[in-house]
Amino acid sequence: MCGIIGYAGNREVKKVLVESLKRLEYRGYDSAGIGIISDKLNVFKEIGDVSNFERNLPNFKGNIGIGHTRWATHGKVSKLNAHPQLSCNKKIAVVHNGIVENFKELKEELELKGHKFESQTDTEVIAHLIEESYQGNLLEATRLAIKKIKGSYSVVVISEDEPDKIVGSRNESPLIVGIGNGENFIASDIPAFLKFTKRVIYLDDREICLLKDDSIKIYDLNGDEKSKKENMINWDVKDAEKSGFPHYMLKEIYDQQDTIQRALSGRIFEIEREIKFEELVESLLINRYKNIRIIACGTSYYSGFVGKYLIENLTGIPVNVELASEYRFFGIKDHSSLVIGISQSGETSDTLAAIKEAKKSGCSVLMITNVIGSSATRIADGFILTQSGPEIGVAATKTFTSQIIILFLLALKLSFNLNKIGTQQLYEFILQLKELPRKARAALDQSSSIREISKDLFKEKSVFFIGRGINYPLALEGALKLKEISYIQAEGFAAGELKHGPFALLTKNIPVVVIVSKDITYSKILANIGEAKARGAKIVAIADENDLDIEKYADIVIRYPSVSNMLACIPISIILQLLAYHIADLRNCSIDKPRNLAKSVTVE
Repeated sequence: MCGIIGYAGNREVKKVLVESLKRLEYRGYDSAGIGIISDKLNVFKEIGDVSNFERNLPNFKGNIGIGHTRWATHGKVSKLNAHPQLSCNKKIAVVHNGIVENFKELKEELELKGHKFESQTDTEVIAHLIEESYQGNLLEATRLAIKKIKGSYSVVVISEDEPDKIVGSRNESPLIVGIGNGENFIASDIPAFLKFTKRVIYLDDREICLLKDDSIKIYDLNGDEKSKKENMINWDVKDAEKSGFPHYMLKEIYDQQDTIQRALSGRIFEIEREIKFEELVESLLINRYKNIRIIACGTSYYSGFVGKYLIENLTGIPVNVELASEYRFFGIKDHSSLVIGISQSGETSDTLAAIKEAKKSGCSVLMITNVIGSSATRIADGFILTQSGPEIGVAATKTFTSQIIILFLLALKLSFNLNKIGTQQLYEFILQLKELPRKARAALDQSSSIREISKDLFKEKSVFFIGRGINYPLALEGALKLKEISYIQAEGFAAGELKHGPFALLTKNIPVVVIVSKDITYSKILANIGEAKARGAKIVAIADENDLDIEKYADIVIRYPSVSNMLACIPISIILQLLAYHIADLRNCSIDKPRNLAKSVTVE
């Protein structure tokens, strides 16, 4: 969850590190720090965000260094607990993401040997372990130290005594090497160095690398050198910039007209009237599965919940949607199941652990993710990329709708393979899918009117979101978006469940956002609106542009462009995102970096 960057090259390293840390700030923001080697190791750390860090940063010179943005997991927020952490002799600096599970035992052993600890972090143990093993070879000392550590980690190390080297290692926490010309990078996330290079090498678990400005060598923890494939990233650096928008989140909401098209690109074929995936995915989808289990966390879980409605409706196959943190320990892992994992980053720790357990049990595993080369893509039997480009805002937006698009394509492909739909029906769905970017644009065009509506809501202390059928998980996601960026207490409910408990909380001071579709539940959702209005609640309805009756029931109506009920979830999602964004903006909240949250949850 913390951000890591390392650089060796000819550029002024301070500028590279600061710029990279800004691009990693979504991973951690309670403190930041850098270590730079010139004639000696210089370290500077500061509490707060990267802009605060940058204002106070001394004018360190040098061409090799490491940096870190921290999201506190072990030890309170303080300068002492910020990274880099140092050895006793102050010559070795370590930045780290992960958890050293056996740090107490290691710390006690090191203290008996005379090591003095200054922080509350588990990371400091690593610096002292390296110092204890150091005999003039940083790579070897780091390798010996890493072998003593239990838990997940990505670690990057520099030493004053070997001023031309960076050593990095990972286990169950991402670490990526960026390849430049006369310069090399190492980072927890691709956006950190995307401005400088698109050539990358993905480190695998329990690998260790040695970087210089002109060379990269990778070894296993036994010391044997390994040959690694170079990959090319097709993301545009502009995708990782605000491009004139006040927040990344708003920019990424507006990206959706393009990202929906990208998710469809190369997968739907109008003339041939078919949907195609890569060969490994196609081979998985030919099988006849008794059930499907969708495994995910957070917003990805809600996209999976939408997928349940889509897949069951089109295929008749039972679908269970399970939280990865629960499934890994308690879920049924039947080898006749298809397990679909969903993770924006492909590095979500609970999701990775869950799909590993599924594979051990003989399940077929298909991964939906946004990052090529991520751990998830290497664990799964097959994977589908959402092709959304980097998403910087902590609150997922464009990746959510892209995940839904992929799930809909999977539902159609499975349905066709099972002869549930024919070529003509598939063709009609393809035509509807091709219209989605235009429907997304129509939803985005309502941003200014949604902001006006938000002025009636931004001072509220609590909001209900309700829906039926496929709109139920959208209500859950709408509530999540609002609570995570505006800090308003927001809850999503299946509309029919209001009478089974939630009504006890509903008062005239709690507005209700109702998602309305003209489907088989239309009369029921109107009745639910009536029940809420009877308790004095203000009703904000998100309804089809052709629904001529909803004005009679709701106080405020936001219209979404008319589209089939199964695909209306896309423009509805965009409207919910805009509503949350504008409310949070009116409340002057930290939209891109909500308190206590990080973009990628890579530690348990």
